[in-house]
Amino acid sequence: MSDIKSSEKAPIAKHLRELKIRIGLCLIFFIISFCFSYYFAEYAYDFLVKPLADIYEGQTGRRLIYTGLAEAFFTYLKISFYMALFVSLPFMLCQLYLFLSPALHKEEKIAILPFLIVAPIFFVAGAALVYYYIFPLAWSFFLSFEDMGRNGSLPIEHESRISEYLSLVIHLIFVFGIAFQLPVLLSLLAKIGLVKAQMLASKRKYALIAIVGVSAIITPPDLISQIGLIIPLLALYEVSILSCKWIEYQKSRRINNLT
Repeated sequence: MSDIKSSEKAPIAKHLRELKIRIGLCLIFFIISFCFSYYFAEYAYDFLVKPLADIYEGQTGRRLIYTGLAEAFFTYLKISFYMALFVSLPFMLCQLYLFLSPALHKEEKIAILPFLIVAPIFFVAGAALVYYYIFPLAWSFFLSFEDMGRNGSLPIEHESRISEYLSLVIHLIFVFGIAFQLPVLLSLLAKIGLVKAQMLASKRKYALIAIVGVSAIITPPDLISQIGLIIPLLALYEVSILSCKWIEYQKSRRINNLT
């Protein structure tokens, strides 16, 4: 009896050791990525500020400020952290896949692997959309409320803190990047049989309400950001339906070949 218990504990201990090693590898990779990211943090700052700088082009006296002595330093640390997280995420997903793969069948491994490749691509697509299209429109909208003053009134001028601006930018980039995982998530659920294309198609109106509600919560209170997220998500929902149909078609083909 004791031999059976010890043999049951041995695989568990082995898996825990492997999990510990893979978590350690992820931490080491993240720390190295963080160091490199901090070295290039100034370039990342220039990149993130460029949409606002382009609007200010030709205007004098425009700047971002910081009101605390350590605010700029911690802002660079925050930029470095999110850069390192973005760079490390594919490596972390690979480590998770390698940890789970021994427990998966060959078909399951083949099924999951494409999603690990597609997920970062959709994240970058969402980040690119908000950076190149939403930021210029949203920043122009917010800056339209400036008032140079008239009839003795005081002017209203934008002079944002660096931490506030970059927090908003990073928040929107990650919100759009994560929201663009919708077809990846629904396709994966279809792959394991939890959702079907017909079900998604019949729930369109509920999906619309959910998308509008979530977009209103996770974006700033302006119509540009909200509509800029709602329209792509509705399109991605339709892409998810097509993807689920394709997955179901592939499943039916495999079943017909077996029979």
